Amino acid sequence: MERIGGYLVERRLGEGGMGTVYLARTRGGRPVALKVAKAELAADPVFRERFRSEVEAARAVGGFHTAPVVDADVDGETLWLATAYVPGPTLAERLAADGAMDEPQLRSLGAALAEALESIHSCGLVHRDLKPGNIIMAVDGPRVLDFGISRAVESNRLTATGTAFGTPGFLAPEQALGHDVTGAADVFALGAVLVAAAGGSAWGEGTPMGLMYRSVHEPPDLAAVPAALVDVVAACLAKEPADRPTPGVLLDRLTEPAPAPAGPDTPPYAATLVDAPPPSPAPTPATPPPAPAIPSPASAILSPAPATPASAPAIPAPAAVSPAPAPAFTPPPPPSTPPYQPPLQTATPPHPPAQSTTPPHLPAQPTTPPHLSATPPHLSAQPAAAPAPYGFGPPPVPYGSPEVVLADAQAGVVVSASGVLLELAGTTADFGWDEIAHVERHWVGNRLTVTVRLWDGTVYSCELNARRRARLTAWLAQLDPVLVRYLTR
Repeated sequence: MERIGGYLVERRLGEGGMGTVYLARTRGGRPVALKVAKAELAADPVFRERFRSEVEAARAVGGFHTAPVVDADVDGETLWLATAYVPGPTLAERLAADGAMDEPQLRSLGAALAEALESIHSCGLVHRDLKPGNIIMAVDGPRVLDFGISRAVESNRLTATGTAFGTPGFLAPEQALGHDVTGAADVFALGAVLVAAAGGSAWGEGTPMGLMYRSVHEPPDLAAVPAALVDVVAACLAKEPADRPTPGVLLDRLTEPAPAPAGPDTPPYAATLVDAPPPSPAPTPATPPPAPAIPSPASAILSPAPATPASAPAIPAPAAVSPAPAPAFTPPPPPSTPPYQPPLQTATPPHPPAQSTTPPHLPAQPTTPPHLSATPPHLSAQPAAAPAPYGFGPPPVPYGSPEVVLADAQAGVVVSASGVLLELAGTTADFGWDEIAHVERHWVGNRLTVTVRLWDGTVYSCELNARRRARLTAWLAQLDPVLVRYLTR
């Protein structure tokens, strides 16, 4: 098999304006996407100089929604660029197979693309050719490709043909007219991508010249866009660059939390998780649980530790708690926690009173099994422990084999005794605990990202949209103790 720049080429992935893209591997076996420039481009001194500067800027681009540049040759006879290989279908392939996206999926896609553009623009780059074919629907979220070479290719095409670089139907008016291009052109393309993902076409069908004419002179067709997103998509497709939102503003608009439903979807303790009153001096079993305070900073790395944590977290519970024995998996309290004394019941309990089952010559025994705490942690009047680096105070080892399942409309995370499973749009990545070096969870706004780092250095991430602060809080309260359980074994 052929080697290019020390990379072993396995197969051809595709071809574009720059040249050919191959799947290749490093000497250690790591996959990369190797983009090799066409010979006629590599022979052009103007292209070579622009390619060099663009690659240097692209090396600084990071974030969850791009494919980072890992290597390049800007001086050799053959010019090439290697990026991290991101498996998965393109957005164009996904839409052809599954059809149009609904509103939650469109919001998630738009937010991911806006976040990618923020990373690209912050390094002084403009993509210039954002379209469904340049977006990979990876297991951990959409990834934007080819952000490091677009301007170099554009420079050559303008010199050679005098025509605009990009894809008609996604070109901003200033691109179609050959004017200077800024990051606002990428926002315009993002708006056109969202229309396509909704099942429509912002500028209809026809010849490339016809599409470019309509993008400059006519309003977009937004009939396929859900009503709640029409305004934000229309703002992206404004004719004047100054009238379009920045990627940061667009990210805010696409992730605005929806009003909490008044129906059964709202848990009875949601208000407590957001704004809990101070604990009563003498709580009763019916007292709602205090909310676990979200720790600061808003990022934490969970990795194997030599010792088991010693204090218990505050765990949310339903608004009404039965006086029956504590639930399974409730860890014992620290030694300083006084035993819980339930108040006298004036009404007949749903089960026989304890004293009726205790022979008179024996002292009354606690009804709580020996492995469980007599004091439900969520009813304890003790002050909560200070936040630890990995969550709501160091949780103790839960009893049994706990698991947690977190999911939104498009993605999911499962943590269990067998390992961690990440899922996005039906595509899954499953890892056993023997493969996992550590797990990181991070949140921005109401979005929670769970990242799995393997011992071989591979990193996988999955982003979930909680949409409400209360739901995010509940997710963290479930996730942290279970991760600590398996990462401190």
